[in-house]
Amino acid sequence: MQQKSSQCEREGDKAIPSRDAPTSVTFAEFSNQWFQEMQVEWRQSHMRNVNSILENSLIPEFGSLPVAQITKSNILEFRAKLAQRKGRGNNAMLSPKTINSHMTVIRMVVDEAADRFGFETPYRNIKPLKLKKSHIEPFSLKEVERIISQVRPDFRNYYIIRFYTGLRTGEIDGLKWKHVDFDKCEILVRETLIRGQTEYTKTDRSQREVPLLGPVLDALKRQHAVTRHKSEYVFCNRLGEPLDHNNVTKRVWYPLLRRLGMKKRRPYQTRHTAATLFLASGENPEWVAKVLGHSSTEMLFKVYSRYIPNATRMDGSAFERLVGTPPSYSKKEKEHETE
Repeated sequence: MQQKSSQCEREGDKAIPSRDAPTSVTFAEFSNQWFQEMQVEWRQSHMRNVNSILENSLIPEFGSLPVAQITKSNILEFRAKLAQRKGRGNNAMLSPKTINSHMTVIRMVVDEAADRFGFETPYRNIKPLKLKKSHIEPFSLKEVERIISQVRPDFRNYYIIRFYTGLRTGEIDGLKWKHVDFDKCEILVRETLIRGQTEYTKTDRSQREVPLLGPVLDALKRQHAVTRHKSEYVFCNRLGEPLDHNNVTKRVWYPLLRRLGMKKRRPYQTRHTAATLFLASGENPEWVAKVLGHSSTEMLFKVYSRYIPNATRMDGSAFERLVGTPPSYSKKEKEHETE
């Protein structure tokens, strides 16, 4: 998008003056300008996603049309075409979530153009496609223990932490030693790794402190001895570089599940597993939401409702009893001991 934008805005060393008449500004021209202006607000990963949608879908479809002449019919026709487009992997067609992502971008572009040029936006009363209910397939505690006991030794600490903290893939792969606080027994979630690049977390709420519960503290201490002097990352390859999650999934995770005779499940199910273990042990949903980085308990009750018993605890001790680890000392108890 950067190269195309510069070509639209400049001819040689002279800037092309902006044109106020909406009938003379094409979708391609305006979307390029809009994309450049919006980059300052976006994470790199979101920027790449928007760029891909513009380059591969929207500009080929609407690029030559004056932005003010795009109609609601044009937009709905485009959505119908997307619904017939082949998806990735085993998906026969694009998912409703992917289609909605495309529609969000075109809505933002035409709404902004309408606001600037003073015409009525064609994106009116177009509702997002309904998404299928999230289907989770968490592992049982026995399955977790079996996986951890049978996984390659060099990845045992990695999966202990995944299963017992609920960190997202990018959060654990991007975890650096400077964000592990052994004194307070916390992981400070401050960054995430996306396509090999360290970025700000998914949302502000994702910035959080995750307690080192159950066997997590010991796993991190063991890992500290292995990688502390090799890399800034807690988990890394032989060169000290962060893990490639696709490589780990294909070479470690899926082969392990096949060997154990377990159903093939995405690595993200480790996060769902942590959530269900927290809740099934009786931890307070508000505490669980905070540990997982959710903005509220709404998603917990929506996705994990059948795993939520009458909950009263708010400190992780119920979870530690579930996994058979003596509860960690509370902060007050530690302070009392030092007095």
